[in-house]
Amino acid sequence: MTHTGTPLVELRDISIAFGGIKAVDRVSVDLYPGEVVGLLGHNGAGKSTLIKCLSGAYQADSGEIFVNGEKVTINNPRDARNHNIETIYQTLALADNLDAASNLFLGRELVNNIGFVDDAQMEAETRKIMHRLNPNFKKFADPVSALSGGQRQSVAIARAVYFNAKILIMDEPTAALGPQETKMVSELVQELKRQGLGIFLISHDIHDVMELCDRVSVMKNGQLVGTENVADVTDDEILSMIILGKKPERAA
Repeated sequence: MTHTGTPLVELRDISIAFGGIKAVDRVSVDLYPGEVVGLLGHNGAGKSTLIKCLSGAYQADSGEIFVNGEKVTINNPRDARNHNIETIYQTLALADNLDAASNLFLGRELVNNIGFVDDAQMEAETRKIMHRLNPNFKKFADPVSALSGGQRQSVAIARAVYFNAKILIMDEPTAALGPQETKMVSELVQELKRQGLGIFLISHDIHDVMELCDRVSVMKNGQLVGTENVADVTDDEILSMIILGKKPERAA
């Protein structure tokens, strides 16, 4: 895949150390509209630390972040959201006792002209965004604790998209999901791509990445082994990058 134009986001020469140990060492990755880039590597490879510099959870010691070609400073999650960057963590951060609409607007509730929370308007907005993302979603009155894993992912994704996310960070989106639920998440990801969002997908699962991603960036010991087009590499070549830290011969 050859890209032209300006990346949605570019992380350039990012480094961060904890207690003298470099968790991320001069790593550069980028992401274009309508693209999914997978970040793969063993535990401790640095992929989650790298992406937390983009989400505002950590501040890099050095390096630069560009959004739509402009250098930005991201010191905290609010800064990230101001640049239309949203993170969907593996835990999803949903309030189990609340329904989909209450979760979608949690902390950002809509109010009517006399200052009361407008439940009807929030449900109407939730139905609109869910119809865009997952037309089969019907359980608007149920607490999210009663939803399946894929439906819960739908709610978390809808929340990000409703509030104008352009860059989505997804942490292990299909972990602990069955085949049908995984298929639902895959369909959600394809829909987000069609709408022009860019997605960084953090995963341990090569099959996830080969199924969902356009490119894959592999990290090992805090460094970038390489970035490859998924269409140009095999599962075994990706595995070799993860384990041995070596790029495929023809791409070296």
